[in-house]
Amino acid sequence: MTFSRLLLSSVFACSALAFPASAQITDVSGALHRKHIQQPRIQIALLLDTSNSMDGLIGQAKSQLWTLVNELGEGKKHGQTPIIELALYEYGNSNISVSKGYIRQVLSLTTDLDDVSEKLFALSTDGGQEYAGEVLTKSLDELEWSDGKDDMKLIIIAGNEPFTQGTVTWQSACERAKQGGVIIDTIHCGDTDVGIRTGWKEAADCAGGIYMTINQDEKYVHVPSPWDDTLIDLNKKLNDTYFGYGASGAHLKERQAVQDSNAASMNKGAQISRLRAKSQPGYSNESWDIIDAYKKDQSSVLSLSDEEMPEELKGKTAGERKTFIETKQVERTDIQKQIAELGQKQKNYVAEKRKEMSETKTLDNIMVTAVRKQASETGFKYQEPEEPKP
Repeated sequence: MTFSRLLLSSVFACSALAFPASAQITDVSGALHRKHIQQPRIQIALLLDTSNSMDGLIGQAKSQLWTLVNELGEGKKHGQTPIIELALYEYGNSNISVSKGYIRQVLSLTTDLDDVSEKLFALSTDGGQEYAGEVLTKSLDELEWSDGKDDMKLIIIAGNEPFTQGTVTWQSACERAKQGGVIIDTIHCGDTDVGIRTGWKEAADCAGGIYMTINQDEKYVHVPSPWDDTLIDLNKKLNDTYFGYGASGAHLKERQAVQDSNAASMNKGAQISRLRAKSQPGYSNESWDIIDAYKKDQSSVLSLSDEEMPEELKGKTAGERKTFIETKQVERTDIQKQIAELGQKQKNYVAEKRKEMSETKTLDNIMVTAVRKQASETGFKYQEPEEPKP
């Protein structure tokens, strides 16, 4: 019996006892989770213009994905860390059929952050018509938006053409967003006044969002810190505590390493942001990593067939497997704690150094700051950065 079937059967057999009215079962990215309704969620749909002129925007999105995850994941509401769910759409790309409005849902709302990274890095640009109203409407219709009162629901749409293109109006999308409690932020890649004249600000104002402008061609400048190399070394040790199980385990462990490399290929800042995200509770891989899966259901993991086990656990007894997993669990927790502590020092140091630099109009400085402010306004609590100590 596979792990997923075994876990599913155990859930139904014990549901009356194990899951009170305050909990629900949901299937996220192929893995079965127990999620408490009280645990707040931050849901964000990224709608990115992938027409010919948007290479700079896509590059900045790749570079700043993990900064966004880190900033939001550091918050708490009612003492609980939020679940971060991201979705991804591309629009304005002529490789997508005109019958679909040059729009494609790349990824539905998911907590699988490596999957988000993989899909984002696979995006490419090509010419097309940018129908903002239509892509907004599709994201509102197609995604499973939460109805929880403690959850934050946000669409971020970025592009450079007039917001009025297409037969589906942004005004109708805005009204639907307001009815569902979904905020719409708009990012115009270009001049502020041009964005205002072409509807980007009006659309954000309508749905209670923030209008932003960025220079998509401006390059991110990494600020070196004394902890960079130590953090990178710790990430290598962290990866050594992951062990893929089941048919897809080896492939998805490899995907983890590929996404590390993708982040590093952008700049050192993106590399460090990603490894910091991997130290947070929101970075969980129970669908393929036996250590995370063990946290969810110990008995089901220990009952896996020898064939489904990672190579390191094949031919071992249940007791030997339990000892191995729990030892690695402690090791991982210790490494993640070190990354979190040094990562906070690195973040504070960089923030202080950036005060001495000229302000940039890149996604990390504009979008991430705005979204964190919005999360704070919806009840999420964030600690202010401390002054770095020498």
